[in-house]
Amino acid sequence: MFSGGWRSVAALELLNHAGIIMHYVIDASYLGGYKLKIQFENDEIRVVDLSGHLDGPVFEPLTDLSYFKQFTVNRDIETVVWPNDADFSPDFLYEIGETISEPLHPVDVAGGRG
Repeated sequence: MFSGGWRSVAALELLNHAGIIMHYVIDASYLGGYKLKIQFENDEIRVVDLSGHLDGPVFEPLTDLSYFKQFTVNRDIETVVWPNDADFSPDFLYEIGETISEPLHPVDVAGGRG
């Protein structure tokens, strides 16, 4: 993964013209369960359900919902990251995400709507 700063407008236009579309995460919020609402560079918002993708030693800690909720958006690698440095490729998140047509409100820690 490339680190921040390489995605100039000209570089993105060149990659898109060549048929290579690379996505990156702008913002993310917790929705409930193992679902995140993620905004990508193209302003598209997708609901990403990671429940079926938490296998292996790096992702196993994320099966604990209290730990799963501790993600942040790492601006250097432009994706969501957890305290144990687990992360998913932004392209993978984009591919498995479902586009939403209306805003979803994140769930607060107590389980109410935000």
